[in-house]
Amino acid sequence: MTEEIAEGNLIAQTETFLNQVVLRSWKDSIKALQTCDDVLPHAEDLHIVKRCIDCLAIKACTDPNLLGWPMREHGPMQSPGGSVLWNGISTGARLRNSSTDWWYEDVSSLSLPMYRRLISVMESRGIREEIVAGSLTFYAKMRLPGLNRRQSISTTGIHREPKAAPSEEEQKHLIEELDRLLPLQKGVTSTKLLFGLLRTAMILQASPYCLSNLERRIGMQLDQASLEDLLIPSFSGSMETLYNVDCIHRILEHFLAMDQMTGGVSPGLADDEQLLGSPSLTPITVVAKLIDGYLAEVAPDVNLKLRKFQSLAAALPEFARPLDDGLYRAIDIYLKAHPWLTESEREELCRLMDCQKLSLEACTHAAQNERLPLRVVVQVLFFEQLQLRTSIAGCLLVSDNLDGSRPLGSGLPLSGEGGGWASAVRENQVLKVGMDSMRMRVSELEKECSSMREEIEKLALGRKGWSPIQRKFGFNMKSQMCSAQEGSVSDEKNAVEKVEKLQPKAMKHKKQLSLNE
Repeated sequence: MTEEIAEGNLIAQTETFLNQVVLRSWKDSIKALQTCDDVLPHAEDLHIVKRCIDCLAIKACTDPNLLGWPMREHGPMQSPGGSVLWNGISTGARLRNSSTDWWYEDVSSLSLPMYRRLISVMESRGIREEIVAGSLTFYAKMRLPGLNRRQSISTTGIHREPKAAPSEEEQKHLIEELDRLLPLQKGVTSTKLLFGLLRTAMILQASPYCLSNLERRIGMQLDQASLEDLLIPSFSGSMETLYNVDCIHRILEHFLAMDQMTGGVSPGLADDEQLLGSPSLTPITVVAKLIDGYLAEVAPDVNLKLRKFQSLAAALPEFARPLDDGLYRAIDIYLKAHPWLTESEREELCRLMDCQKLSLEACTHAAQNERLPLRVVVQVLFFEQLQLRTSIAGCLLVSDNLDGSRPLGSGLPLSGEGGGWASAVRENQVLKVGMDSMRMRVSELEKECSSMREEIEKLALGRKGWSPIQRKFGFNMKSQMCSAQEGSVSDEKNAVEKVEKLQPKAMKHKKQLSLNE
């Protein structure tokens, strides 16, 4: 079989065929590599595996846009004019949408050892991490039934015989290998894929190192996840809770650690940068909203312990939540699903939220929420009153500036404009609308304050031991709130009087303008 016996013997002919036919063809290289699995030791000794992998890596790393026709040699190719490849002869046509993922499906037919070696060679040749991650994603969906439920296989790829589903041990080994091969760069691998791998790894009981590494990868890009991704069922034998809250807590800790390492926003600068729309605050704000939504989803679980709920809610820093509406909603759902909580436990749970960071709609709901402790309801009404007085004070300040800084009865209007008359009329209208809405809101708060005081007095008549609670919650606070409301009403009336005083001045200014004209 060697040239020592005769020229053109079998070994020389095989070598020529391998170099000129097999290694030049993408399709034949894939088939040759597949057949090497059965005779792997001999194929390794003859360097057939290495040569096939090198050729495949070169072709896959080549940009198909640089070629006159695609590297892929199977399936019909139609040109814009309608011509196709005939009998393997190129007609000069090109694919309509040439992309870098044309080889994903073909290499997914390789065994895991061959595929791993191919990816390693491609990485050594400098292929982009996004392309590697895409190929690994396709390979995982083809080999792991839990990630891809589709039963049909595309017919555009290289023909291969249908294979039986891999065993659980093979799937577990595949997940651990994919964890080693996936790029570490943030955002390269899909977050949904990482969550799918984590769920499958939990079911198959993969190694603790693999589980921890997947949780760390997810934590790096938790702001790219969705609420559906976070709902990981609890696969433990005890079935303590419906969802795996501990896993999400660990993922959140990885995210917070990474955010702190990359220079996250400090609490002192949070308010100022939040107003300016700082991009560094955006990821942690997105995660805070995501966690609040997750807490609302797991709150109806009657087996969810209070400490576990509290620890997850308190893991986020205070500046991560511009508003506490989402947290309030989660707390309200938890209180509804756990009516046996004591008063002290309810108060401890409600300390997680800041009543000053509730919106007007949330304050209105909380003021009428019977599940909340009375102390929290009083705090909500108190801070709502403070916000209202601040708004009234702001409107009064605008009114004073308008009255003192614009002498409407003197001088001519600004050149090129309708003068101070039109602007004065518009500002008067705006102030009137604002004052009317504030008057209505103050009236509503007075009614709520009076009704609450009547209810507390009724309870005091029925209970002899109510006096300590009176001192604890303090009717002084209620009287201060009511007096504050009365003061705000008087301030609001003064503001209305000032607005009405502006109208004669404006009329006088209009008459002067007509005389000047």
